[in-house]
Amino acid sequence: MKKIILKSKRDASVRRRHPWIFSGGVKEALGGPVNGDLVEVFNNKHEFLASGHYQRGSIMVRIISFEEETIDDSFWVRRLKNALDYRQTAGIIDVEHTNCFRLIHAEGDGLPGLIIDIYGDTAVVQCHSIGMYQSLSGIAQAIEQTLGDRIQHIYNKSKETLFGDAQKKIDNSFLKGTATEGSIQEHDLQFLVNWEEGQKTGFFLDQRDNRALLKTFAADKKILNAFCYTGGFSVYGLAGGAKQVDSVDISAKAMELTDKNVALNGFGPKHRSFTADVMQFLKDADEDYDIMVVDPPAFAKSLKKRHNAVQGYKRLNALAMQKIKSGGILFTFSCSQVVSAQLFQDTMVAAALEAGRQVRIMHRLSQPSDHPVSLFHPEGSYLKGLVLQVL
Repeated sequence: MKKIILKSKRDASVRRRHPWIFSGGVKEALGGPVNGDLVEVFNNKHEFLASGHYQRGSIMVRIISFEEETIDDSFWVRRLKNALDYRQTAGIIDVEHTNCFRLIHAEGDGLPGLIIDIYGDTAVVQCHSIGMYQSLSGIAQAIEQTLGDRIQHIYNKSKETLFGDAQKKIDNSFLKGTATEGSIQEHDLQFLVNWEEGQKTGFFLDQRDNRALLKTFAADKKILNAFCYTGGFSVYGLAGGAKQVDSVDISAKAMELTDKNVALNGFGPKHRSFTADVMQFLKDADEDYDIMVVDPPAFAKSLKKRHNAVQGYKRLNALAMQKIKSGGILFTFSCSQVVSAQLFQDTMVAAALEAGRQVRIMHRLSQPSDHPVSLFHPEGSYLKGLVLQVL
């Protein structure tokens, strides 16, 4: 196997089981590894530390094992079985009211670069590294062996998440079955999911618990769901007894799917859809919403863009705070990994000062337990949310 040798005193993070090897810590690469190769990592004294997938870039190795073990078909079965057992313990799967969950959450499940979402009888696989993409055959076999007959379709949706030449050379494809969309159940509510054409793997499973919380506030309220995508928060608000829900997204396709999900659950009369830029919609809106949901896409995917992202979050939330009814409740989120929970909260402080409103924190929100965060990889805590009362 090809080897990566670290520089002197650059093995501390690996010994703390952080799963990334940065290029600046690498002394030499033996055997001429190329993108996607499985490599072994050694310290400067040539002592074994880990094995992982090699890829040229800032993160040069993504560690998939800290043990000296063979990475074969049985390895993938063990890892998926471990992930499944964890989710059974967490009460995520085999429950009466929900049939969708995340089976593999990258570093949180010890498999950096790999996402597997389960939608009823379909598994959607998304690879974020070339090494994981090259392991798809073993991963697909492990899905079938681990989940058995419950999975009738396996869809590889990795083209959008790989980089450079790798992205150009591949297409999304079925590894089993042919279904391109289906209906899922979440807390007894129904949603249409199109994993072939939808964003990410087709549905934002990470907001499940936060949608359920919104439902508890919704009775007799007028709600705005901004950046609604497929209308998840809208459907939960209507299910909670909202008197009116307005959904806004700049994507016409998203609004079409939102309307379908609202109709699927029988909530049409109390719902309005607006295909519009959210900032302009807020500027033009009346100041009579009892609840607002502000859940934008990631404003920053790198440290270089963090400052601009923070300014964007501030402007957006200051406008929402200016427009919401006194005593209203704002659900606001950031899914930018480079924006920490504390930085996001500090940004809300700046937004409240700009809006000239008194604001109190009601809840701090994050991702659900099927999106676990490794204790050794705090960067995995990407979803930050606050429920704020605006006076």
